[in-house]
Amino acid sequence: MAVKAELFAKNMEITEPVKDHIIKKISKLDRYLNTIEETRVDLAFVKSARSASDRHVAQITLRGKGYILRTEERADDLFAAIDAALDKMQRQIERYKGKRFRGPGDRTPTSAMTPAVEEESAEEQPLIVRRKVFTLVPMDEMEAIEQMKLLGHENFFVFYNADTDAINVLYQRRDGTYGLIEPRLG
Repeated sequence: MAVKAELFAKNMEITEPVKDHIIKKISKLDRYLNTIEETRVDLAFVKSARSASDRHVAQITLRGKGYILRTEERADDLFAAIDAALDKMQRQIERYKGKRFRGPGDRTPTSAMTPAVEEESAEEQPLIVRRKVFTLVPMDEMEAIEQMKLLGHENFFVFYNADTDAINVLYQRRDGTYGLIEPRLG
């Protein structure tokens, strides 16, 4: 199955040589993971970046049944950013496949590993500057931890818990353990 990529640009135009380079490189990802359903490549030029070496940004997102893999790289050259992001994606795919085929571990639920979550009251509501909509894929707690690591999310991960049929929030605590928020309607 050939991988088709959706290309998006911000503050720049995608030229034919860039498009050809991306398509040529993205098509090789199918060799590493043949269950890719959707590939999205976001390219951006950040004029206000602190360093000239961070001006070109390439972000690649792969979606398949039960997983989302994302990488982002910055460089002073667009082709270098794309190549670095693709190299990083290949490493993530290998990591994902390795974890996938080694097994889920001892099946200990995350809620059994950490104490209950304490509520904190917020004095001031921050301004919402961005909204995201995404499709939730049913998974268990260990798969959610794996996805959180693969996506590079360090603070939290929202997922649909297949064991409890509810939306949960997984987060990493300061001591390196994980917490699980299980919302209930009051």
